[in-house]
Amino acid sequence: MSSKVVRINEFKFREDVGDPYLARMHHLDYFTKGNGQQGVPPELLKNKPAGEDFDLSSDWKMYYGKDVPGFPVHPHRGFETVTIVLQGFVDHSDSNGLTGRYGAGDVQWMTAGSGMQHAEMFPLVHDDRENTMELFQVWLNLPARNKFVPPSYKMLWDQQIPTVVEETKTGSRAFINVIAGAYKDTLSLDPNPDSWAFEREHHVGILTIKMEPEAQFSLPPVSATLNRNLYHYRGDSIFVEETRINGNSSIKLRGDVGITITNGPAESFLILLEGEPINEPVVNYGPFVMNTMEEIKQAYQDYETTQFGGWPWDRKDPVNPKDSGRFARYGPNEIDRP
Repeated sequence: MSSKVVRINEFKFREDVGDPYLARMHHLDYFTKGNGQQGVPPELLKNKPAGEDFDLSSDWKMYYGKDVPGFPVHPHRGFETVTIVLQGFVDHSDSNGLTGRYGAGDVQWMTAGSGMQHAEMFPLVHDDRENTMELFQVWLNLPARNKFVPPSYKMLWDQQIPTVVEETKTGSRAFINVIAGAYKDTLSLDPNPDSWAFEREHHVGILTIKMEPEAQFSLPPVSATLNRNLYHYRGDSIFVEETRINGNSSIKLRGDVGITITNGPAESFLILLEGEPINEPVVNYGPFVMNTMEEIKQAYQDYETTQFGGWPWDRKDPVNPKDSGRFARYGPNEIDRP
């Protein structure tokens, strides 16, 4: 094994990424045709546990949804979610009365901050064909000074996210989407201003990479303290320097050396998560991430008392109209579209 590779593990649905991150989830569901109301046809739900379906051996999961798959209303405090959609659609609704729909290639950056409720539903918008859905959700911690900032979210639309193309002498290409941080001289869009990623010196990098056979890209040396994780979630094999690594692998890399990744004989897909640690105590309990257990108890008490602003929607699992297209509502009169 190359001295630049710290360890190699099997790629899993959910993994602990390490400071400044909390977790990385990968959802892949081969949903059926819709039932006309963006849900699953009732006859297909007979063997699904109502409201809690995480059968990872199944082609598709309902998660906490009962008709429309997804995650009905639930609270968060103290961290951020970065949701990277690769296939399908997500409908967002929150306790601020804001909503939106985003799809393949789009990224939602949500700062829970002092506390918010939101729902993330996976509408089956197509009634005439399958509704495959694939996304990564990354939980990024907030430093103590920002755990009580006002909650907010923003969209990084597919067309706005910078892409760098690396081409070998033989013409093989790697496509690097710069969601956070930088790749060589290409900077990402700004994340939310209260994010640990907002200050560039924290070297928070989130890249999604598509590699043609035999393509290459390189990661620069950053620091000995950088937490660098590469996930090869689809493909045959890659080489990290001289180390051959099969697909479906989670790879921990050193952050203080330059590293060249070369693809094998088949198309590969990867995601890179890296950043300098926050270096503060972390207590993750249920949907809250704070610095002490006392703050976790306070979060539960605050939620019970205030409901983080309440829930302005008439159902726990709201979905937007089938023909709404991709959009984000940031205020009563502020609608953003790609």
